Amino acid sequence: MRKLHIMVDCDVVLNNLLENWIHFINRKHGSNIDANDVRTWDLGCVCPELTEEEVYQPFSEDEFWKTLKTVPYSREYLEKMFDDGHEISIVTAASVYETIPAKIDWLLANYPFLYWEDVIITHKKQRLIGDVLIDDGPHNLVNGNYLKLLFDCTNNRDYDAEANGMIRVYNLSEAYDVIKNLR
Repeated sequence: MRKLHIMVDCDVVLNNLLENWIHFINRKHGSNIDANDVRTWDLGCVCPELTEEEVYQPFSEDEFWKTLKTVPYSREYLEKMFDDGHEISIVTAASVYETIPAKIDWLLANYPFLYWEDVIITHKKQRLIGDVLIDDGPHNLVNGNYLKLLFDCTNNRDYDAEANGMIRVYNLSEAYDVIKNLR
């Protein structure tokens, strides 16, 4: 098997950020948003009565990062890719700059085979050089020079991945199978 540089998005692909984010907004503002109804990454569209600061405020709470969970089996399949000899980079954006340390601490605590050097922070993932990108944001995959694996979630279900040169995967097990079959 050819050794690849596999780039993996952090939020939603490796953690339950969207569900946790909505939980915190609902609790703080008394709203009743259901994560399954979110069809856009811009939560400002889902709760227009909140300011941008109020929408992103949960990221500044220590409790938010303490209650964030890993996606089921993500650790096992990410570790399999690593054990297969692939180079793994976690690529992530930071909506709120001040939350980068908390996000990195969470990532390294939950994926102990990774190191700080394995993390790339960027909003422009098309600039990255690698063989594969696994991401829930179609905008991160469009015009990128890598195999595009769109990680399924509620905010991209209406997006036609195949028509846009992407392969939709529903978990890291499916992503692993696609990667394993590359020659």
